[in-house]
Amino acid sequence: CLGPSLAHPDRPPSPVNVTVTQLKANSATVSWDVPEGDVVIGYAILQQRQDGQMQRFIREVNTTNRACVLWDLAEDADYIIQVQSIGLYGESQASKRVHFRTLKETDRLPSNSSNQGDITMEGLDKDRQLQTGEIIIIVAVLLMWAAVIALFCRQYDIIKDNDSNNNKEKTKPSSEHSTPERPTGGLLRSKV
Repeated sequence: CLGPSLAHPDRPPSPVNVTVTQLKANSATVSWDVPEGDVVIGYAILQQRQDGQMQRFIREVNTTNRACVLWDLAEDADYIIQVQSIGLYGESQASKRVHFRTLKETDRLPSNSSNQGDITMEGLDKDRQLQTGEIIIIVAVLLMWAAVIALFCRQYDIIKDNDSNNNKEKTKPSSEHSTPERPTGGLLRSKV
């Protein structure tokens, strides 16, 4: 009797917060939480129709997933699921039973379109925020480049003006030297 009692504490605790989301006519997603500090290497899900016509056992090991998509469900049908954690030394007790009902095929499109509409609107809002931030960055970069180009042009104009002034100063002395020679030459000729 000591063997089972010693093995039992090594088993992980049952999953908590088992919820069913993304309900459709033929699928649903089940998710759960595992208490922290426990080594869990997989999960097992018992899925059965409430009328007892179908039962499925899903088992995954070497995974840290805390959610599973249930496929091939019957539309407009009641289901019950229970989740177990798989640890190094065995499986936990089954979680509390969770009941859910799949949608009708006719209800699937409106519910999906409204959900997708919400998702796309949220996505658009995020995209708009990203685009606004990107536009601000682009405008700032363009302004910086414009300032750099304006500064370069200003410096270029100053250098160009200095070069033209230097050229004028160099030509002025030669013209000044040449002009006195002519009158002196003229004076000398007139004297002669």
